[in-house]
Amino acid sequence: MRVLATAGHVDHGKSALVRALTGMEPDRLEEERRRGLTLDLGFVWTRLGADGEHLAFVDVPGHEKFVPTMLAGVGPVPAVLFVVAADQGWQPQSAEHLAILDALGVRHAVLAVTRADLADPEPARADALERMAATSLGAVPSVAVSAVTGAGLDELRLALARLADTLPDPPADADVRLWLDRAFTVRGHGTVVTGTLGAGTLRVGDRLATGEGTAVLRVRGLQSLHEERPAVRGVARVAVNVHGPGAGALRRGEVLLAPERWLLTGLVDVRIVGEPVDDLPRAVTLHLGTAAVPATVRPLGRDTARLTLSRELPLRVGDRAVLREPGGRRVPCGVTVLDVRPPRLARRGAARARAEHLAAMTGTPDGPGELRRRGLVTRSELLAMGVPPPAAPVAGDWLADPAHWADLRARMVAEVDRYAKEHPLEPGLPTEAARHLLGLPDRALVDALAETPGHRRPERRQGRLYGPDDLRPTLPPGVAEAVDAVRRDLERAPFHAPEADRLAALGLNRKAVAAAVAAGALLRVAEGIVLLPGADTRAATLLAQLPQPFTPSEARRALDTTRRVAVPLLEHLDAQGYTERVDDRRRRCRHDGGSGGGRESNPPARDPRAPRF
Repeated sequence: MRVLATAGHVDHGKSALVRALTGMEPDRLEEERRRGLTLDLGFVWTRLGADGEHLAFVDVPGHEKFVPTMLAGVGPVPAVLFVVAADQGWQPQSAEHLAILDALGVRHAVLAVTRADLADPEPARADALERMAATSLGAVPSVAVSAVTGAGLDELRLALARLADTLPDPPADADVRLWLDRAFTVRGHGTVVTGTLGAGTLRVGDRLATGEGTAVLRVRGLQSLHEERPAVRGVARVAVNVHGPGAGALRRGEVLLAPERWLLTGLVDVRIVGEPVDDLPRAVTLHLGTAAVPATVRPLGRDTARLTLSRELPLRVGDRAVLREPGGRRVPCGVTVLDVRPPRLARRGAARARAEHLAAMTGTPDGPGELRRRGLVTRSELLAMGVPPPAAPVAGDWLADPAHWADLRARMVAEVDRYAKEHPLEPGLPTEAARHLLGLPDRALVDALAETPGHRRPERRQGRLYGPDDLRPTLPPGVAEAVDAVRRDLERAPFHAPEADRLAALGLNRKAVAAAVAAGALLRVAEGIVLLPGADTRAATLLAQLPQPFTPSEARRALDTTRRVAVPLLEHLDAQGYTERVDDRRRRCRHDGGSGGGRESNPPARDPRAPRF
């Protein structure tokens, strides 16, 4: 299926042309037919030839009072049938419609000069073609036609078929973003919404998130052109029967999304096309898809600005939108989204520096450039921005700019050396401390940095980082003998930490225990609780075999130990990233055990009785 908007004409002649092409009535409202004026969006379709594909039309209003409705109709549509009347010629609304199409970057169109039975169509055709050639539409085919006599209709159908053949096929596996242009209730079926599916595939049974991210709805039924479908691929007109919390509140201007695939943002940096940024009013309306959202403009550069939206929208780098002054006193201007996760501008000179960065951005998704600007970003977040990941993750889902990664590693080596000098009896830098010092969001990144080949590669031991020159303290003979005795005890019962009197009897006071821990001979779980090195890893392995989540009592029994040892050992495992709390009583093992410390809490036959959406 191909989907076109019909735009340009201000009166009923456009609807008459669409009616003649399709044999269907685009004006749904009685008032529209009575007044001869399109007031709302109309939806009709036809087949291009006996075996051709369907061509659907979104008929938009032409009157200046209904430009926001027109914008909702053309926003999600990739091509347009632009209509100019031979007896009326170019109109103010023709100019505004063309400016909107140019702002949206629409590149595919056919010009129809209608009412050719009432006046010579050539002057109107020549004028319109010249104006359209100066926009994103460029040179377009044109046909003079009369909806009354039928002259030119076959030629127009042929031009539309050729246009349909030139339209690109969007990817079937793209993330669904369905802007809603209608929502209504069908008795016995609940809420039905309609829209133009621009890309991706919708299937019965799919889950779709609402645009504000508060609910997930289930697709109970799908129709396209009044036919039930198990699946529909974009571009297509679709009617979707949805069920779930909040479905009844859906309205035009809202959006349904593939869950967990989109970023919602209320702050976006953009490039403005069509008007100097400094001349824009501070308060504007951003039109994207079928949404119309009030926004505040903050100029940054000659043609770049920051928009603060009144509500969050699912935006991606490269999205095209329209800015329009409330009341429509100015010609609409175009917007290209450059950054959907812009940095704060808190320091003096930050806005000027940001403008310089934006000047080099084109709005074309640039994986290496985006990674270079951010230093660190997750692969899933980059995809949600609409940017293809340029490299493999360095740890988990994290991507790193090579230069930034090399700088982080050099800083880590320096911090390990500094800590060793300041703590000669306990030279290893704790991994969590290293994460904070380097400003890293995930402890897995610390581990990955330590494993990166390079000069002076740190060594990881018991949750600490040691430099290659770090010397472990040498244990005095008496302390070494005492540690050997503890080792023999723990080899028989790995999680029965020696009691305080046992340690005292062996001469292992606080200072001696600290030396043994620094030497890597013992693992200190908590004050007065010591086990053998590697006991935490062994405990995590045993706990992973329990039904998840588990209680401290269940952990104690699995480890064959006492509450005195189990409770601090579980807290140690939490800190190391092996386990995490579910609630006040229970824990569970992390699937990435030991690498996540410091992260924040990963068609059948149609039933004739079925409703037509």
